[in-house]
Amino acid sequence: MTERSRASRTPSVVDRLAAATHGRVPFSVEFSPPRDQAGEDRLWRTVRAFEQMHPAFVSMTYGAGGSTRDRTVRVTGDLADSTTLVPVAHLTAVGHSVAELRSMVGAYADRGIANILVLRGDPPGDPLGTWEKHPEGVEYAEDLVRLVKDLGDFHVGVASFPGGHHRSPTLEDDTRFLVGKLRAGADYSITQMFWDVDDYLRLRDRVAAYDPEQGAKPIIPEIMPITSIRSIERAVELSGSELPASVRARLAAAAGTGSEEDRAAVRAVGIDLATEMGERLIAEGAPGLHFITLNFAKATSEVVANLGLARPAPAMTGSATGVENA
Repeated sequence: MTERSRASRTPSVVDRLAAATHGRVPFSVEFSPPRDQAGEDRLWRTVRAFEQMHPAFVSMTYGAGGSTRDRTVRVTGDLADSTTLVPVAHLTAVGHSVAELRSMVGAYADRGIANILVLRGDPPGDPLGTWEKHPEGVEYAEDLVRLVKDLGDFHVGVASFPGGHHRSPTLEDDTRFLVGKLRAGADYSITQMFWDVDDYLRLRDRVAAYDPEQGAKPIIPEIMPITSIRSIERAVELSGSELPASVRARLAAAAGTGSEEDRAAVRAVGIDLATEMGERLIAEGAPGLHFITLNFAKATSEVVANLGLARPAPAMTGSATGVENA
């Protein structure tokens, strides 16, 4: 079997969500390409820890401007080859020509990867800075969805934004942009991290009202278990999102008034917050929960255990073959 034919037989994210057993909501996790050998060793310890919990899929991020392009392809391919996990590769438009994007998609296919999360991407250097189209590239994620779909039998996901993308003039515009990506051929979306479940529910309602057919596609909420105030402040800054006042207050109370935050107390509150969000999202019918791990297993594992989401691997035909202190 060629690599490209193997990729075409890989189950899609939607397949994996639908294969959830025993009434449990599936979960998935996000990894990032390691920067050095020590980081790669840590990543693989984390990968093996999650492999035992059988997530529906795992995703691998892609650096701004393609800064981790080669490493992303290699590590995502290794996940496909060396684990029982279903990998989803990120692909961003920023800084790439159409020819380079085609080459990237081909590189993924050659490693047996059929699931691709398409993103327009953040400008390198300043994620909140002015976005500039590559002279020979594509302008919007919707264009990149079409490009990937035209190249083969790929399963494509896109990003969605419960509070609206910071570049969208209005929530109505943001909804229109998301529906456009779904109409272009995306099968599902994964949200940016958020902290108010009502924002997710309003997003789901807006998409369903705008286009009921596209609104039926899964919108997977993304959760980041907080382990320190410093790390979450940085994540919020990079994403252009905001922490609600109620969340800030709980974290501040846990941090204490000393010169150094009480990391253990902040972490405990972070686990509680992620668990509370997960419980409500499950009650409200979310199709799955996607966790940002920062390449550590422990915090997400605790939330997954609190929610009772770990399970035996579901039986799938044509399926792919193939702890830390955070």
